[in-house]
Amino acid sequence: MKKSIAYLFLILSITASTFSPEYQYKVKTLVIDAGHGGKDPGCVGHLSDEAEITLKVALELEQVLKENMPNVKVILTRNDDQFVELIDRASIANKNNADLFISIHCNSGPEHVYGSETYTMGAHKTNENLEVAKRENSVILKETNYKKKYNGYDPKSPQGHILFALYQNANMENSLRFAEKVEQQFSSRVGRTSRGVKQAGFLVLWKTAMPSALIEIGYLSNKNEEKFLNQELNRTYIASGIYRAFKDYKEEIESR
Repeated sequence: MKKSIAYLFLILSITASTFSPEYQYKVKTLVIDAGHGGKDPGCVGHLSDEAEITLKVALELEQVLKENMPNVKVILTRNDDQFVELIDRASIANKNNADLFISIHCNSGPEHVYGSETYTMGAHKTNENLEVAKRENSVILKETNYKKKYNGYDPKSPQGHILFALYQNANMENSLRFAEKVEQQFSSRVGRTSRGVKQAGFLVLWKTAMPSALIEIGYLSNKNEEKFLNQELNRTYIASGIYRAFKDYKEEIESR
């Protein structure tokens, strides 16, 4: 009985110290993932390809963060035109104990469609969301032994996308919190047309052990939007919007 009471007291002491006013969770490490690269150009427009645009935005975002948040450790999954397997992108975030993972992409679709949208891991709500996930996930066909690495996942199977989208729920709330801030910044501060926050099964988010989001910054299949994304000043605006969303997210998380 005495041992039980002593054990209970120990647990209560640890819990009290963990949640004491002196303890404050900090968002200290951010991993930025420039989608595609190397032998995988992603979607291709008339002037550029996805891998090229996402890298430029990622490098700009890294620079803004280093200038304004020197206490935040910023890690890129790639800093040049190299091919990085999807599972390795998540591993980089996990090995570095990242507090947030951001994957930057460009979209493709009918020529008249334009705007940004930010995804978190989750079940597909529409066929459109499913098609975006299938396109981004198809890069694993360029990887060796992809079925073994991704637990038999088949990127050509709609059922496969839906099943693994249900695996990651632990960080859903904070992932959505950040995603909403991104689209809010794009709409109100950057002047982008926001297509909203959505959920779908993205392999690059699947294995991450922290809140994560995939940002589709625009459509390369839309000629006007591709011209917009190819202008350095506009990419700076986009990077600044993501930075402000991260700043607001960090402040909100650390004040809770």
